[in-house]
Amino acid sequence: MHKGPFVAVTAATAALGTVLAALSLQLQAHGYEQYVEDVTLFSVLMYVTAALTVVTWVRDARPRGN
Repeated sequence: MHKGPFVAVTAATAALGTVLAALSLQLQAHGYEQYVEDVTLFSVLMYVTAALTVVTWVRDARPRGN
């Protein structure tokens, strides 16, 4: 596969993780503590998804042999 889809998915999920982390901080600052844990969890999941996409990209780039 070409690197385009991997880069796009990794960038999008990392950006979403960053936005969710910022939202989590804003929720905490405004007193919505009951939502902070859930939003933070989704933020971490987005970063993990981005990392796994990079791992898939690296594994896909390896030469295949029989």
